[in-house]
Order: sequence, then C-alpha cells, then structure tokens
Amino acid sequence: MQQVIVIGGGVVGVTSAWWLLEAGFGVTLLERAPQVGTGASYANGGQLSYRYVSPLADEGVPLKAVQWLFQENGPLRFRPEFDLRQWRWLGQFLANCRADLNRKTTAKLLELGELSRSAMARLELAIPLEEFKWRDAGKLVVHRSQKSFDKARSKAGAGQVWSAAECVANEPALAAAGHLFAGGIYNTGEAVADCHAFCEALARRLQSHPRFSGFVQGQADHIITEHGKVLGLQTSAGFLSADAYVLAAGIQSRVLASSAGITLPLYPLKGYSLTAPIRPSDVAPEISVTDFERKVLYARIGDKLRVAAMVDMVGEDLSLNEKRVASLTRQVRETMPRAADYSRIEAWAGLRPATPNSAPIIGATPYSNLWLNVGHGPLGFTFACGTASLLADLMQGKAPPFALDGLTLR
Repeated sequence: MQQVIVIGGGVVGVTSAWWLLEAGFGVTLLERAPQVGTGASYANGGQLSYRYVSPLADEGVPLKAVQWLFQENGPLRFRPEFDLRQWRWLGQFLANCRADLNRKTTAKLLELGELSRSAMARLELAIPLEEFKWRDAGKLVVHRSQKSFDKARSKAGAGQVWSAAECVANEPALAAAGHLFAGGIYNTGEAVADCHAFCEALARRLQSHPRFSGFVQGQADHIITEHGKVLGLQTSAGFLSADAYVLAAGIQSRVLASSAGITLPLYPLKGYSLTAPIRPSDVAPEISVTDFERKVLYARIGDKLRVAAMVDMVGEDLSLNEKRVASLTRQVRETMPRAADYSRIEAWAGLRPATPNSAPIIGATPYSNLWLNVGHGPLGFTFACGTASLLADLMQGKAPPFALDGLTLR
C-alpha cells in the first residue's frame, strides 16, 4: 500500500486525504494548526455555488477595479508591495482579462462544479448532512443596475429570471432593499453549509479509517528533493517521509513549492466575513443571496447569518481592518436590516489562495511523487470534493472524467 503525506488540513487537504484513503492509499495528514479547518476554511461564505463560478478576470474588470479603489464601500483594496510575486500575479491576471479566456475558463469550472456536486453527494453516505448544517438553499444573484441585470439574463442557461418584486416575494429578507434592485437570477441546486464543521466532521471519519496513519501537527518548512523525486519533508515536527506527497496548504503552498524550485501562480486575496446569531423574530434569508455589484454574499447557516465580501490585495496580512469591517456591517444593515442580531457580530478575515484565472491547479509536478491541489480562491469549499476526486484518479493513473486543460501546473 502506497503511503501519502497530505500537507494542509483545510477543506482541500481533508477532502484530498479522504478520497485517497477511499482509493486505497495510506494517508498521513500534516497540519500546522492544532485543529483542521482553521485557516481560510474557518468562516468563509459557506456557499456551495456549483453554477456561479465565473472567474474574477474578465473583460472590463481592470476599469471596474480602478473605480472600486475610489469607492468608500468598494469591494477592492490594493496595497503595493515590494514583492515580485504580487506584480507577477497582477500581470498574469490582466492578461486573463479577456472575454474569450473568461468563457473558456468558466466552461471548465462549470465541469468541475458538476463533478464537485456529485462528489459531495457521494460523501453524504459517510457524513450526515446535519453535522455540517448543509442545506439545499438555492442561489439568488441580485443586480442593482439594469445594465448588469440585462447582461446576466441574456446568458444562455442563466437560470430563473426574477423581477425585483419577485426577488422580494421569494426572499422576504430583501424587502428593505427591494426598490434598489433591477432584478435577479435564481438557480436551484446550490447549497449552503458550515465549512469548518464540514472539516471537523470529515476529520473524525479520517481518524476512524483503517488506512489513516494519523494527524501530525507541524509546520512544513522545506521539500527535500533529489533526482526528480521528493525524499521527504523538513518540518517543525521533524523529518517526515512517504511514497508520495500532496501539497494542499492554501497560500502557504507557494512558499513550500518554491523550496523545491516550483513557482505557483498564487496570491492571497484577503476576504472578510461577518457572523451574527439569528433570533426567532428576525427575517433571515432562506435563499443563498449574492449582491452582484457589491460582491457581498449572504447565507443562513443553521441559526447564524454568514456574510462574506471584499478583496484586499495586501499580502499575507490577516489583521482585521476595522474600517473594512465597519463598511461591510453598514452595507449589511442597509440591505437586510432585520436578518440577524447585528449587535453580536463576529468578524473574521481569511486569505484565499487565488490563481490569475481563478482556476485551481490539480495534479502532477516535475517531481514524480509530488502532487498539487491548490489555488481554489474563494471557491475552495465548492470545488474541494471535485478536485479531491480528480487528484485520487490521477494518482491511480486513471483518466479524469473530462480534459484538465487549464487546471494543471502546465
């Protein structure tokens, strides 16, 4: 039985470990934190948006980005760094801001989304959905401008087209802001869940799996290579070795990969979330809602409202910017004033490991026994099960269910 070390205990790492165990591998999981799912997976938006996968890079986005920078409540903040990785990533991102490339990447991500949906359904056999508050909520994307709404509904297969009045009728939590919307696009089959609870539930199943060798708490510092092969890992827990290695450590993956001479096109897009308890008298959204122009996501997860938004390009800075938190809180209060107890908000920030074209990187590296599952950006929870199943197929030498052009290191 081939032994594998999975590096990273976020949602991508634990799903990778599970699918490899089910494929017949022996697995050890290395995570630097005492518990799984405490990084970018901890308090993310909670939306499983299998159809809403449009890449950030698109025609017209550079101009929009400049406009956002001058908006007090804009979704984007940028702080220049003396770091070549930031500027290289920006250059590659701008090169991807073309309509033809956006369409090509979107088509590939839709295939990955459908695979992820079916993979999550298979996982239901192992984990009861109530353990991580999974709910088939559907997804409503509301548009404030008529131009944006018209463009969205003109796309083939967009979904159900709702007027502003229909949006409010179907989702009463939007009543206070209904007059501000031109309309919305609704899709069934989209879900919400607690990503951190999912990681914990899956970790419990890992521990009871007969082929699981256990968790190791430690920071991976260096990948040791020789003659086209990884010999082992230098970690804060000592030297670790196995037959194969999977790098799934979020934004930390780029530093670890560089120790083996591999450049990963990843940049940390800092995002914020707010979590507030829902009282019996509150009118919280039952549908998963995305405010398109403001780039704000709303999801009811159990008895809490989760709101996620913003992209801060400020390097690996995890501090909570109080101005950003206050700005997001104001927008939430304006849009859904009666949805939760906003006096008890918990704010959080995480670093989403994004590629310039928003497509994750899965599969082989120049080293015969080193594999990648990285770069999921804001869709880590959405794509985790799908990329884990792809990775397991590739490591077994099986052909993937669809062509992986645009989803590999090449």
